[in-house]
Amino acid sequence: MALETGGDFGVVERGEWSYAAAVGVGPLRFGMTVSEVVEAAEVIGPAKVSDCRQQYAVFSQTWKVDVHRRGGAPSAPAVTAYVSQDAGLFGVACDAVQGPQVAYNGLLLVGREMGGAGERHDRVYRGA
Repeated sequence: MALETGGDFGVVERGEWSYAAAVGVGPLRFGMTVSEVVEAAEVIGPAKVSDCRQQYAVFSQTWKVDVHRRGGAPSAPAVTAYVSQDAGLFGVACDAVQGPQVAYNGLLLVGREMGGAGERHDRVYRGA
């Protein structure tokens, strides 16, 4: 799916990733190492790895991996992944504008219209 971003940015080809609970998001699998995350994220573009501040001694070393789309104007990361030395990949955040659309059982979680269909799905998941 293409997304019109406005201005001189043109159209961004978003792609669609699926979310599987306790498994992963798109090509990213929970438990992956930093190098595996960087390699898998290449489907979008280059990744920049940075250290996360270690706030408590009980937590292992943690890294933040920002993935930017290839080409185009500089923008927010399309995807940000969080990886710890002990647990591997444990968190994935997809930007609603720059990142891929993420779906769970056919329901778009990121970048969907909040019109009628979205409201119906929301009622179903809330049990209303």
